Amino acid sequence: MTEVAFSDARNRLAEVITETSRSGEPISVTRRGRRVAVILGADAFDQLVDRADEAEDRRELDAARAEDDYVPWEEVKAALGLD
Repeated sequence: MTEVAFSDARNRLAEVITETSRSGEPISVTRRGRRVAVILGADAFDQLVDRADEAEDRRELDAARAEDDYVPWEEVKAALGLD
């Protein structure tokens, strides 16, 4: 991951945003040698959010199955007349 100092990121913000959007790679922003933020292109951010949502859905499904609290897909299709 590319790193850029906070002051440099502030001075070159448009360029840094263009770089991360073009490359798809995040850019780490540091202050006094410590990472304080990450600049990420919108597409990469959307992918991360989608993956997190899918992971949460899988966890909820696994929990429902463990509690036997779900309706099998075949029953849902039959109830909706999708057979």
